[in-house]
This record gives sequence, structure tokens and C-alpha cells, in this order.
Amino acid sequence: MMEPEVVRYGNLKPCRSAFIDAHTPGSNQKENFTIIGAGVAESPDQHVHIKATPGFNIGAAGQPPGCINSLHFHNTAEVFFILSGKWRFFWGINGDAGEVILQKGDLINIPTRVFRGFENVGTDYAMIMAILGGDDSGGGVEWAPHVLETAKSHGLTLSESGVLYDTKKGQMLPADEQPMAQLSEQQLAQISETPVHQIVPDYVARYWDMMALARDEPCPVIGETSLIKDKPGFEVELLTRGSITCQAYVNPQHEVLMVVCGHWRLTWGNNEVVLNPGDTCWIPPNLSHGLEVCVSGEASLYRISGTDDKAGFTWLRDKK
Repeated sequence: MMEPEVVRYGNLKPCRSAFIDAHTPGSNQKENFTIIGAGVAESPDQHVHIKATPGFNIGAAGQPPGCINSLHFHNTAEVFFILSGKWRFFWGINGDAGEVILQKGDLINIPTRVFRGFENVGTDYAMIMAILGGDDSGGGVEWAPHVLETAKSHGLTLSESGVLYDTKKGQMLPADEQPMAQLSEQQLAQISETPVHQIVPDYVARYWDMMALARDEPCPVIGETSLIKDKPGFEVELLTRGSITCQAYVNPQHEVLMVVCGHWRLTWGNNEVVLNPGDTCWIPPNLSHGLEVCVSGEASLYRISGTDDKAGFTWLRDKK
């Protein structure tokens, strides 16, 4: 039987050329991490820590203060929670349709096909963790046209197959490949400019609100009847010391544990491992396992489980 796999925070391997804006001033210091699954990185230099296919991907981004991740959108879910620091998320084709400030533990599920970007507005290097819907994450990333244009002026070209070529390293677009086509004006007109009064209440969950709700039982964060009502192909819960029992359980789906705070003991059979802040653990389906907090003080983690729902566009949008 397969056993859990753990990626330690301190062992994460960054890629500094994962995306088209890797040379763009203001974005050229970001680090991207692919923790579980193939992710959406456009560079072959990206290291994949766990090559499982649970129906969703787990990744992360680390950025120094003032560093920006450029405007893009996805055709499947992109969920972030703040592991450290203070972050500004903004959206719209020009990044001016709305914004929200998030801090440690806060979570945002940005609707599909909405241009979004994010910036570290704190004082130190900081990390956000990401959950992406689908094993192939909906075919990758769609960039705002001005992002592609700026990148080209700094030596980067994205092919129509989604591969990044760096002319500063002598890489040239193959003769049988064309550059990634920019979205037309007609296509751009169909992209939502979702106002802030819809994004924040419907797609943002605040850490301390969730901690209060998870005092006695897991807080359902993303799901059909959760705080954020969506069916992205996975469900998300926040667990605290009081919302778990030491009794072993079996999840028929792939499960991923992502520690926000505290130290947690995972047990299965005669084995155990302690998970620390920033660690990510993949648990294969149908494995009996138990979970408990092993030190005093604040403790929280996000538990992500696969579902039978197909990854795709944001659920509420489909129903309208």
C-alpha cells in the first residue's frame, strides 16, 4: 500500500523562471514552487516534489516586499492561503476592478476567468500556498496582453504550446511553433470585471473567523455548503486542536494536509511523522490514518480532499 509523502517547508525547491514575467522589473524576484502535480509552470526548470495526480495541484509562491505576480487567469480553481506576510490581491484586465488585503491564514478562491495578480505588501519575504483545480489545471495560464508584450521586450517568448523560451539564454522559438496568441478585443470583452463587493464576501474567508468556527469541529471552507460555495473538484476544511480526534479515519479520496500553525502528528499503522508550519503532506486514498496536535499553543491546518466533481469554471457562475 502506498504511504504518505511529506514535503518540508525547508526543502522546497524554487524556480525563478517559471512564468512569462520572470524578467519583468517588479516581478523578476518571485519564486514559484510546484509541490504536488504538474502545476502550471511554463519552464522545464520547475521541480515537481510529489508527482501524484489527485485531481488538483498544490503549489506556492514566495516573493520579497514589493514583488508582483502579473495579471493572468485560469479555467479551473485557483485558491490561495497566506502562510506568512501581508498580501494585496487585485483583479480586472488592468488590475483596477478591485483589491483585498490578506494576512496569515486568510484564504481566497478567485473566480475562474477573472484576471488576477498579487503583491507582497509586507516588510519581509513571504509565502502564499496555492491549490489549483484539475490534474492539468485547465490548460495552464492565460496572461493579460500587456504582460506578454512586456515580457517579449525583456527577452521572453511563450509558445502556443505553453513553453517558455528565454532569448537571454540563447533559446529560440522552434520553427514549427508560433508565439502564444494574445486575447483579442472581442475575447477580452467577455472576461468578467467582477467588482470588489462580490469577490470579498463570496470568495474570501478570514483566518480568525474560521478558527472560531473550527473550535469544536472542522470548519468547511470550500464546498457546496461551505463558507465559500464552490465545487472546484476538491473540498477544503480548516482544522484546529479542538476540531480533531485521535481516532483513525479513512478517506476514499486523495487528501492533502497543509500546516498553517503548530505541530501535528500524523499516524498510520506503526508509523508516524510530525508536520510543521509550511509542510505539505499527501495521503493516498483509503489509508487509515490519525491526526493530533502534539504541542501546546495555536494550531491550524488546511485539509484538502478530492471530490467526484469535475474541475472547471466556478460553480456559482455556471448556475447563473
